[in-house]
Amino acid sequence: MNGLSSLRCAVLGGGGFIGTNLCRALSGCVRSVRGFGRRKAFPEALDHIEWVSGDFLQVEEIAASITGCDVVYHLVTTSTPGSANRDMVADLQANVVSTLRLLDACRAEGVRRVVFVSSGGTVYGMPKELPTPESAATAPITAYGVSKLAIERYLALYEHLYGLEYRVLRVANAYGPFQMAMKDQGVVAAFLRRMQAGLEIELWGDGSVTRDYVFVDDIVEALKLAAVHEGRSRIFNIGSGQGRTLLDVVRSIERVVGGAARIRRHPARPIDVPVSVLDIRLAAAELGWQPTTTFGDGLSRTAAWLNETVEC
Repeated sequence: MNGLSSLRCAVLGGGGFIGTNLCRALSGCVRSVRGFGRRKAFPEALDHIEWVSGDFLQVEEIAASITGCDVVYHLVTTSTPGSANRDMVADLQANVVSTLRLLDACRAEGVRRVVFVSSGGTVYGMPKELPTPESAATAPITAYGVSKLAIERYLALYEHLYGLEYRVLRVANAYGPFQMAMKDQGVVAAFLRRMQAGLEIELWGDGSVTRDYVFVDDIVEALKLAAVHEGRSRIFNIGSGQGRTLLDVVRSIERVVGGAARIRRHPARPIDVPVSVLDIRLAAAELGWQPTTTFGDGLSRTAAWLNETVEC
């Protein structure tokens, strides 16, 4: 595959958190970039990007979004770990079945490569090895993780059967500008937003749940490298390689915002793996990638963006 500057790229889920950042980063460094999704969470951030409005559940709209593209970034997800468990059939249909239709459309349109954002925090389940390498057993304990893993397997099958290239990035807990402060995901954005507003932080369990947090600019750099990677590996962990408890995150946010957090505690949730930290050495060796943003710097940049932004 040629260098990044020659590529025509489509970003499915381009109006979301990672998608918005990716579209903005690709603009000007690839031949063309097209965003696709039902809506743009921050329209002004993408006013210079070609945009195709559509629904990932509609095969005709998917096909229209990727016409003439070399690389398709698949960032669409219609569920969270909590919502996927509540309706597993809907999760399967919306995410796995729709992805199969996307892959068929990619074949028909002559797309060369699909880059898929999977979940480093859910596909491994309860990891027996920490930090967890890509070679570790995959045993998800949520329907969300099962769907991500199923898509990974189908991508491998389509490459084997039809030659459709793929790369999978198993991304850890992402944070940064353009992340919506939702209840079910986006812990950093949610905690920051609530502290800035003087509201209580909702904490599930005793605060010892440990996660690997990675800044969105570092994720975007990995996505760019995945589009042109020519090595043998297909799946890469993308994280910081370091674990932080929820209480660690709260204390770090207190230092950035100033003042003490008010915490409302809830019982622990069965969907939460106690510890998830990714081994990122393969990405360093093959992609030439490593995170460059410290957690403190990333928090400060996210807090500054949230201070200036009203969510849509």
